[in-house]
Amino acid sequence: MQVRAVSTTEISITAESDIVDVRQKVRELAQENMFDSFALAALVTAASELSRNIWTHAGKGKAIISVIRNARLGLQLEFIDEGPGIADVPRVLAGGYSTVKSLGLGLSGTKRLVDEFEIDSAPGRGTKVLVRKWKKPF
Repeated sequence: MQVRAVSTTEISITAESDIVDVRQKVRELAQENMFDSFALAALVTAASELSRNIWTHAGKGKAIISVIRNARLGLQLEFIDEGPGIADVPRVLAGGYSTVKSLGLGLSGTKRLVDEFEIDSAPGRGTKVLVRKWKKPF
């Protein structure tokens, strides 16, 4: 089923403080659209992890945050950078692999928090991650 954006906000990530801006916008939209507390926490955590990945690995990029609708209501978070890219995406998604002395759980953890997860990355081409979380019916 076709997904359409109801509203979209783009936030440039060029400073560490932009991570907070992305998290705040995601929280605001999740609250406005009455996502439950678990979904809200999952979305904010995913936004934080993916924003931090851009800042840490690429130095700059952008977040595109959309309220989406098909038969359901959801939030879509898209993170795009032109950084070094990921050489072994399956290894990174397995968890526990890091190039910056972290726990290496950012992408694998994010994947578990959302309903839909897509990643497109290759060395020298940057990375694009798209996640969706659908609102649960009451």
